Amino acid sequence: MPENVTMFQIHTLSNGIRLVHHFKKIPVAYCGLMINAGSRDESAEEHGVAHLLEHMLFKGTKMKKSSYILSRMEDVGGEINAYTTKEETCIHCTFFPRYYERALELISDIAFNSVFPEKEIQKEKEIIYDEINSYKDSPSELIFDEFEEQIFDGNSLGRNILGTEERLKHFTAETIRSFIKHNYSAGNMVVASVGDISFIKLIKLFEKYFSHVQAKSVVRKFLSSYPYTATQKTLNRGTYQAHCIIGNLAYDIRNAKRLTLHLLNNYLGGPGLNSRLNIALREKRGFTYSIDSVYTPYSDTGDITIYFGTDKSSVDKCIDIILKELRKVKEKYMGVATLSKAKKQLLGQLAIASENNESLMLSMAKSILVFNKVDSFAEICRKVDNISSIQVLEVANEVFQIDHLSYLIYR
Repeated sequence: MPENVTMFQIHTLSNGIRLVHHFKKIPVAYCGLMINAGSRDESAEEHGVAHLLEHMLFKGTKMKKSSYILSRMEDVGGEINAYTTKEETCIHCTFFPRYYERALELISDIAFNSVFPEKEIQKEKEIIYDEINSYKDSPSELIFDEFEEQIFDGNSLGRNILGTEERLKHFTAETIRSFIKHNYSAGNMVVASVGDISFIKLIKLFEKYFSHVQAKSVVRKFLSSYPYTATQKTLNRGTYQAHCIIGNLAYDIRNAKRLTLHLLNNYLGGPGLNSRLNIALREKRGFTYSIDSVYTPYSDTGDITIYFGTDKSSVDKCIDIILKELRKVKEKYMGVATLSKAKKQLLGQLAIASENNESLMLSMAKSILVFNKVDSFAEICRKVDNISSIQVLEVANEVFQIDHLSYLIYR
């Protein structure tokens, strides 16, 4: 059998919901439901409703009180959690393998039978108000949201996930139900599992708890093109340290050049202490404690960002050094030895990440949502090995054109 057939088994119900499973004889199991709908699917009037919905999933269903939901997995040593991104909503559990049925039953119940009591909605609004305000106290996180708002100006992709206090005040149970009606469908849902259970047994549980979901079609509206213009903003946030992001639009998640950009991004400012930007700014000059490069692909577009925090007197020096490093990767081919090291480092990081079984489960769900398949590690290695220095240079010149870079600075 091909490797990815034995490693990643896939089953689709007649209503369109897909199941992907990776059998692994481990003492703890992981499963989750990922829904291809997030904050970017909100209208301007709904800004923040996807995140509020995530909070409300734990507040009671047609047959179960919130106290039952909150203790259902915890009572047997497991956990249940959820999160919202700009493109997905996910409910996931961690548990001993003998409780697979309990986990799937609970996920199904809160995903499809939640009742959204108005009294609980008001409580969760107060919690989210605190979340919004606490986020404002973290400039190194807030600046990423404000940068995407800057480069995706006027589009839902640029709005933050939490919403605003003013907009949240108007949300009711009907607001939440309307969002579900227009954005949730069986065809844009995936159940993913990593754990010690046979695929045949898992399919039976999957059919038992997810076959009742009505099949319907939801057409998601994405950008087809974006009239991007490079912009520069400096804001006075009253912070002790200056914070800065430099970035540009980048490839969408299906673009063939995506993996090459991941490689280049990792070489420039990935988590390794030997990244070009970390050496240039921190190790050689001591200008910054934190310097990162992040590539974020979306369904129809993406962005590449370089973030650093530094003393306010060093901002311009840091920017000059960063631009110098960008010119180097645009003007010179990576040498054979340098490219080989970059590939080994990226693959090593991916291998280490795959040992985190919860992250593996979530990445499997995302891969099925987007590509309807999961690449084996051997296939990923093959793709990385095939990247040439010519391709890296081409990508560098496309995404790091100096006059296409946008800036956001907190002073």
